[in-house]
Amino acid sequence: MIPVKNITTSNIECSHCQACCCRMDVMIISDTGVPDKHIAVDEWGSETMLKLDDGWCSAVDRNTYLCTIYENRPWICREFEMGSDECKEEFNVVKWV
Repeated sequence: MIPVKNITTSNIECSHCQACCCRMDVMIISDTGVPDKHIAVDEWGSETMLKLDDGWCSAVDRNTYLCTIYENRPWICREFEMGSDECKEEFNVVKWV
């Protein structure tokens, strides 16, 4: 008999994934109170979360991997659900980089 594994089970938790999703490009599409120092504006006036030279969102604390503006984070960050298909995809991409 061949043992069957439940491949849908995930051990992804925000507390140990090192904020993989915080390397993604995040457009600011609504006013949630993101501080200006964390906003980048492109040549067409579109706003995104500022990324630093290391590729991480400027609002992520590099020691704890926690969002320093959690209460004012963009709408996209609020909708990005831990363990969702998008989360798993990003986790696997960053894990192997």
